Amino acid sequence: MLQRIQTVYLAVVFIIVGILPFVFPLWALEGGKEFYFMSNMLYQVLFGLSTALTVLSIISFKKRQQQFVFNRLNMILNLILLGLFVYRSLNLSGETPVVSEKGIGMFLPIISIVMLVLANKAIKKDEDLVKSVDRLR
Repeated sequence: MLQRIQTVYLAVVFIIVGILPFVFPLWALEGGKEFYFMSNMLYQVLFGLSTALTVLSIISFKKRQQQFVFNRLNMILNLILLGLFVYRSLNLSGETPVVSEKGIGMFLPIISIVMLVLANKAIKKDEDLVKSVDRLR
């Protein structure tokens, strides 16, 4: 059923990884030029895979275990993305003129991971409810 709470969480994740990276820059370069994820092919691929996994998870609402696995893979993908952002920000710290200001786009994977954890909790709760009803039969 699409009206479950995990679908709402997954819709928020879709907005975070599918729409907001186009709006918020990852960081600002020297001279005030903003760096969006579209400027790097690796970030494009990772955000695209995360968006695809989110859509697959929303579509597979009848298969709770498959949805759970998709969310776990999506969490791993967002952790990799977050690790790349942290590496980039630590490697090119504020002392160098290359990166002058971090943007809000760097925090999008954190919010996405939190929403995916909440969605997995709701999926697990539904799965436990179904198993308890099957036990009563």
